[in-house]
Amino acid sequence: MATNPSVPPQPQHPSQPPQLSQEIAPLSEGQRLIDTFFAPSKTFTDLRRNASWWVPFLIIAIVSSTFIYVVDQKVGFRKVVDNQIQLQPKQAERIESMPADQRQKIMQQQVAITRIISYTVPVIALVLYAAFAGVLFATLKFGAGAELKYKTLYALIVYTRLPMLLMPLLAMLSLMAGVSSDGFNIENPVATNAGYFIGPDGSPVLRALLTPFDVLTIWTLVLTAIGITCISKVKRGTAFAIVFGWFAVVVIGRVALAALTS
Repeated sequence: MATNPSVPPQPQHPSQPPQLSQEIAPLSEGQRLIDTFFAPSKTFTDLRRNASWWVPFLIIAIVSSTFIYVVDQKVGFRKVVDNQIQLQPKQAERIESMPADQRQKIMQQQVAITRIISYTVPVIALVLYAAFAGVLFATLKFGAGAELKYKTLYALIVYTRLPMLLMPLLAMLSLMAGVSSDGFNIENPVATNAGYFIGPDGSPVLRALLTPFDVLTIWTLVLTAIGITCISKVKRGTAFAIVFGWFAVVVIGRVALAALTS
């Protein structure tokens, strides 16, 4: 009688390979805010799940409004406008050549306009964020073939503005500590860029060139490029080239405007 040889049992179906990646746990709003500074890729990747941007924007609005209030109380918008005019030699010369009553009227108008614009900065910021996101979206979509949603990119822009809050926070601390308001520039209130050190007697063109190369601004641009790679399939090198390419365009525009008006 023939007997079958012993054969090791074979599995009927090959076992499935182990799962290479696990579902990433969603982040809370608090985790998103913290990770923007210390682990930005986590926050930006989570934006694909939920593109909400109200929490960081609310923080930005509160800090911005508080900063303007402190400036209003410690510096005053008349001084703010005076300092801004001194940084624009042609405008300063034109105003100084006016009769006293006309000069006073012009100054009152500029003070009122500056105050209104300053207190509405959060609303203006929403529009600027939308424009910046629109430019990046078009560039990424049609220039790099990126797969992304505008609302996700918009949320990314809002989150990447958070490091910029260090500027008004530092400015408020210095003003509350009693730093002189002479030379205070509401548009560039702390020494985070070389343009800060170029006073009224310096070159407006050089100031316009150096001011954008701000430590906090560069930080936000780097975050933006990193975030683009997290919410789309764009390579990091391409993302950096697009973000800093548009930054270069803005710098050139600022310098050209300063050259024309100074």
